[in-house]
Amino acid sequence: MQIRTATIADFEKIWPIFHAVVSAGDTYTYPRDTSKEQAFQWWMQVPKRTLVAEEDGEILGTYYIKANQLGGGAHVCNCGYMVSAAARGRGIARSMCEHSQELARELGFRAMQFNFVVSSNHTAVKLWTQLGFETLARLPEAFLHPSLGYVDALVMHKKLA
Repeated sequence: MQIRTATIADFEKIWPIFHAVVSAGDTYTYPRDTSKEQAFQWWMQVPKRTLVAEEDGEILGTYYIKANQLGGGAHVCNCGYMVSAAARGRGIARSMCEHSQELARELGFRAMQFNFVVSSNHTAVKLWTQLGFETLARLPEAFLHPSLGYVDALVMHKKLA
């Protein structure tokens, strides 16, 4: 598997992953009916960089990296990760998160912050904790999960420098 910068043409293979994750409504705050055009803007154009995890021409996952804030907060980055359903359980998210931390350091970021980790996403919370992220805050009932109702969201952070 290799991780590389995504091209505009890659979005055709990213879209099914994005659509499946977002339409499930259980991990991201994007509207469940996000259009392909909106997804392209939010995943490909807004971030500083979008990357893909690829194997034999198949995109297994994708992530973005961007400054978490402007101005005085621009030294802290934010990332979002998505893995295709077929590739889950293979360590793709771990590889992408490790890669994103290296890239963040190269880009001059001093820390990484996840602003809104849905607490019921136990796999992600466990992985981010294993990779050294601390939970700084718990936002009570901040996310409306489609089957669990209101659940907490976590703010997670890791110092890189």
